[in-house]
Amino acid sequence: MPALQFDLQHTDSFSKARAGKITTDHGEILTPIFMPVGTVGSVKAVTQQQLHTEVKAQIILGNTYHLYLRPGLEILESAGGLHQFNGWDKPILTDSGGYQVFSLANNRKLTEEGALFQSHIDGSKHLFTPEKVMDIQRIIGGDIVMAFDECPPYPSDYKYAKDSMELTHRWLNRCFERFDTTPDKYGYTQNLFPIVQGSTYKDLRTASAEFVASKNATGNAIGGLSVGEPMEMMYEFTELCCDILPVQKPRYLMGVGTPWNILESIALGVDMFDCVMPTRNGRNAMLFTSKGVINIDNKKWENDFSVIDDGIDCPMSNYYSKAYLRHLMKSKEFLGLTIASVHNLAFYLWLVGEARKHILAGDFAGWKAEMVVKLQQRL
Repeated sequence: MPALQFDLQHTDSFSKARAGKITTDHGEILTPIFMPVGTVGSVKAVTQQQLHTEVKAQIILGNTYHLYLRPGLEILESAGGLHQFNGWDKPILTDSGGYQVFSLANNRKLTEEGALFQSHIDGSKHLFTPEKVMDIQRIIGGDIVMAFDECPPYPSDYKYAKDSMELTHRWLNRCFERFDTTPDKYGYTQNLFPIVQGSTYKDLRTASAEFVASKNATGNAIGGLSVGEPMEMMYEFTELCCDILPVQKPRYLMGVGTPWNILESIALGVDMFDCVMPTRNGRNAMLFTSKGVINIDNKKWENDFSVIDDGIDCPMSNYYSKAYLRHLMKSKEFLGLTIASVHNLAFYLWLVGEARKHILAGDFAGWKAEMVVKLQQRL
């Protein structure tokens, strides 16, 4: 089967925003795109059917660290990979688990060989090397797999950031060596994306973006941002990386972000996004809507019988009222978590879809400027 293809369809005249089409063996992805996060093989509180019909997701994420620990590789391999296991028939991207090893695992120890860590579930010890992470991701079977990297915290001093970046680059070489010498497992093509690191130092980010670009991968990712640095700094380094990474390859900004972060980053040349924010914030009563941000816990919604959001094309958002959703959240009913999560995800997918329409129409910059203000309003 052919490797991932990226067709760059249009670039905005007044910003660096792009509209494109990614083709994988599990279908097409129209960019810019948001990818719901299905960490353990499920998007929290949302069914695969809802992802198809309500959210209109085109690609979802799975996580190497979590799936390796539970259900484990034996089960996933027996099932025929994650697509067969969870029934999702569109593209899947798997994160390498690097971020989780450094944020969740206990007693982690970093060496040249890899990362030794204890499971956050049962305390068992494991070693993730670049080679092992490639092998694990082969078994999980994502259409796009990510390189194993170290994500330095913010702030990091220059020496730590430089050492970390250089280790990530050496690991990247090992990732490609292993990936390029192992076959696709389930009859469709997998694609390895490298990740730019370098913390918040211009020379390091530049060096890392150039190193990643030199790999001539089918797509490239920008990591290590949205980890606590000021928003303007995140945009500065996103733009710096986008300006160096190849034009004809999709660019993926990892872990970003709010709806306005996404619009600003699209304007800088990013094509792909993922973030737990729509689901996590949704479960905590925060709704993103086409008119602004709602805290559905607030008493003001108690007798508001208007629908959650009539501005987007999502049956669930157009069906249930704000008062009813508030009642469910206050009553700690599971259905409330589902409605809020489905709505927020559908809003994110609607938003990137609208961005794409405006890029193709040639009026993205003006629309984006208005939307960034509107979407941040507290209703």
